[in-house]
Amino acid sequence: MSTELSPEDDLRLNVLLAGEVRAVRIDEGAMTLHALTPQGEARVVLHRNCRPDLYVQRVRELLGGHAMGSPGGYPVHLMRWTSMGQSSAKNLQALLLLGEPEAVRAVAQAPTLTHELAERVWWALPGMDVARYLLNHALVRGGAMGRVLADFLIEHLPFEEDPIQAMNSVRAVVGAGLLDPVRDAQLWAKAKHRPHYFLGFLEHRPDDLPAEPERLVPGDLAQRAAAGDPWGQLTVRCYDACGQSFLRASALVLDKPPAPEAVYLMLDILGRYFSGAAGCAIEVDWPEHFQREAQAMASLGRLSHADARPILNKTTAVGPLMRRHLEPLLKPVLANIRILRGQT
Repeated sequence: MSTELSPEDDLRLNVLLAGEVRAVRIDEGAMTLHALTPQGEARVVLHRNCRPDLYVQRVRELLGGHAMGSPGGYPVHLMRWTSMGQSSAKNLQALLLLGEPEAVRAVAQAPTLTHELAERVWWALPGMDVARYLLNHALVRGGAMGRVLADFLIEHLPFEEDPIQAMNSVRAVVGAGLLDPVRDAQLWAKAKHRPHYFLGFLEHRPDDLPAEPERLVPGDLAQRAAAGDPWGQLTVRCYDACGQSFLRASALVLDKPPAPEAVYLMLDILGRYFSGAAGCAIEVDWPEHFQREAQAMASLGRLSHADARPILNKTTAVGPLMRRHLEPLLKPVLANIRILRGQT
């Protein structure tokens, strides 16, 4: 079996690489190499002389040798993709010439990514994971690509079978602040049937949520809050329409978390939201029901992902079985949320 490229492919690829190539992708099914050049997209139909996977490997070895400046450069640099913080723009450009999806993903996550490189990344590997990686960059969110990526994630969200990846898509879009009012409302409505969608809103917009019926704030509580009392301010925050929405959505998430990642994130979000209560002494002169709410807030303010680790580290369960394992932890959390919603 031949270990070399066919003469025709060897010639055409070397001619192509002699010019300016900005990114490469390989369609293994169609056995076609696509190259992004200043003149547009070039295509080279590959004429394999061995098994398809072996032949694509030979093509990538040629690309690696050209991009990295040494024969067989592709395998050598595989181990370096996890150290992207040290990568210069030149190194990132070279990784986009390998025709290797994992290299493209590495570039998409590189802290030194530029807007031009982001456009090349999206050409080389358009997909939901890459869109999420790119939206983590402020320069991408604030540029023309931001809206394109957000629209892509929303349009493809119904086809994402993994609930955690769907959760991460919503987190990326909401965090980027690129939802128009109509899509924002639609996504919130969908979250009522897929509570893990709520996590993106709770994480990035805890005080800007669709309103729930608010609780009446008694006059003495309003006076305490206005005077700067931290307990009064936090209680009023929970009583208002957005606070009640936050609490209701949090309860829905914890009632049916699909996987550990959702649990970890929700506990961290609750801990941050109530962090002001975690270290404060409860006012002894408060009425009994306010003291009970203060205790609930203090308990929620001490939460973090670390509380779930001892349980989840001992099991690989997801769904209902995972939730049964978590019941001793989550039952009191949900009880505290009900207290703050005025349900007990």
